[in-house]
Order: sequence, then structure tokens, then C-alpha cells
Amino acid sequence: MPMSAYYRDLREKVGSELLMIPAVAAIIRNAEEEILFIRKPGETLWGLPAGAIEPGETPSRAVRREVYEETGLLVNPVGILGTFGGEKYKYEYSNGHQVEYLTVVFECSIVKGTLRGVDEEVEELKFFKENERPKLAIPYPPELFIKDPGMLRSMYE
Repeated sequence: MPMSAYYRDLREKVGSELLMIPAVAAIIRNAEEEILFIRKPGETLWGLPAGAIEPGETPSRAVRREVYEETGLLVNPVGILGTFGGEKYKYEYSNGHQVEYLTVVFECSIVKGTLRGVDEEVEELKFFKENERPKLAIPYPPELFIKDPGMLRSMYE
């Protein structure tokens, strides 16, 4: 889904200036334990299925919505892997809009669905092996992607 009315209204007021955005991201593994990454149109770097939390929306609901909108998959958030923010999480989109994300990263399991881009937000969807991850637009720590079957890790940055 394109930018929501809430964020569009904010952009009309501040232009391309920096916005702090509460966001969610999902680490989704397939049966082979590969991790799903997405690439947006016009971008060369990859990312996790992710997006902004809307007013009144819980983070777990936001991650379910964003994953479905970007991948066609219905997921269940299993737990929080980490919360990330600060200078390293600033990003400038190709249209010049500047953001700094405060992102809650969820581990999610696939409930059902067919992997496909639901809207124009995603150009490519692909599962990668843990040790063959693509170069990412957002610099999540590498430890975030290591599967730890013994316990759910929790990372904060």
C-alpha cells in the first residue's frame, strides 16, 4: 500500500525533512530456514518486510499488515528479536524523503499464503540462506539473522 493518509499529511507539512517513524520488520523463514528479503522498485539494496506503524495500531498488528501487503503471506508474530533506532537507522528514499526508524523486529511464522507482491511497493521477493544474505538498506546487526533454536534472542540497539 502506498503511504498512508497520516504520513502523507505529515509529509505535506514537513516536506522531505527528517521524520521519526515507529516501524516494524519481520524475519520470516521458510521450511529450509532461509530468510525472506524484499527489494523495492528502483532500489539496489534489500530489506526485510517492514513498514510504519499507523496511529492506533499495535506493533503485532502492523507487522501482520505490512507482511501481507508486501508479500501476500499471512504470518503470526512469534516474538520480538530486537528494537533498533538511532543515527544508523536514518534513511533517505529515492524521492528525497528522510526518515529515522525506531523498529521493532519480530520473528514471524508463516500461517498461509502465496509469496507474491501484492502492490507496487515490492519489485522482488526472495529467500536467502542465513550466510548468503543480500546487502541491506538498513544496517541491522548480523546476529539478528542467526537462528538460535534454544531461545528467542532479544537485542536492543
